[in-house]
Amino acid sequence: MEVIEGIELPAAQLRTSWLFELVQAIKTIPSIYREAGSIHGCILCERGKPICYMEDVGRHNAIDKIAGWMYLGDIGAADKILYTTGRLTSEMTIKTVRIGIPILISRSGSTSWGVELARKAGLTMISRARGRRFIALSGAERIVFDDVERVAASNDMREVAHDDG
Repeated sequence: MEVIEGIELPAAQLRTSWLFELVQAIKTIPSIYREAGSIHGCILCERGKPICYMEDVGRHNAIDKIAGWMYLGDIGAADKILYTTGRLTSEMTIKTVRIGIPILISRSGSTSWGVELARKAGLTMISRARGRRFIALSGAERIVFDDVERVAASNDMREVAHDDG
């Protein structure tokens, strides 16, 4: 926890339209995972658009590649979203906060320690992002539900879950 204490993440928002656009866009990115499996991917996004995609056998290595790409390109983190295919662990949370990215999303689940750290750091953490479904585990106040018509049209009452408590 000491590693992220004192880091203040920038004010940011996550529009559900961006989230749904992002989930769809990620399905079309060519990847080793689609061909071979056993690979983790991390995608740096701006709004609903992927801008950098990195893969590695370790989810931690994939996020390190994103951090390096951002550093070399002098890419700011304040308005970015990080999407990962792997679990949201404490290590993934710490790395995201240290980079300064305010929103972390995964199609997978999370660990309880990862969620606890996200809440303490003020990180918006979204898990199980698939189709038009997601679970907000931390930082739900940053979510703007601007795509409610499409959510309601899905006929799935469990479409958007929120657990910020």
